[in-house]
Amino acid sequence: MPRILGIDFGDRRIGLAISDELGLTAQPSAALEVEEDGGHLQEVARLCQEERVERVVVGLPRNMDGSLGPRARLTLEFVQALAARLNLPVETWDERLTTRQAERSLRERGLTAKRRKARRDVVSAQLILQGYLDAQKRRP
Repeated sequence: MPRILGIDFGDRRIGLAISDELGLTAQPSAALEVEEDGGHLQEVARLCQEERVERVVVGLPRNMDGSLGPRARLTLEFVQALAARLNLPVETWDERLTTRQAERSLRERGLTAKRRKARRDVVSAQLILQGYLDAQKRRP
């Protein structure tokens, strides 16, 4: 089964998660710093090659009413740049409330605020990817 990379794109960091080889579960991977020179795109491309990723899913932060705000527009620009760099299918996935879910999950584990901040992006990417994988399993 092809591996899928999940991405939570943020202002300063990009959270990454990758599917297991069966495509059933999303595993946390890493967080990358966003670099003005686009170095983060190169790092994502390297990871895709190393892990034999065949599809990328990027969380799209829609407003609660489903509309696209300024953050979503920046994410779509990132998606376009990534798709041009990777030559792989790059899809978006509705990520409404994943950051809150990630924060709640990390708080329940008893992590300090500093540790939660460091892991929030990766856990968000994991939630985005797991939602995508679960939806794919439900498709006929």
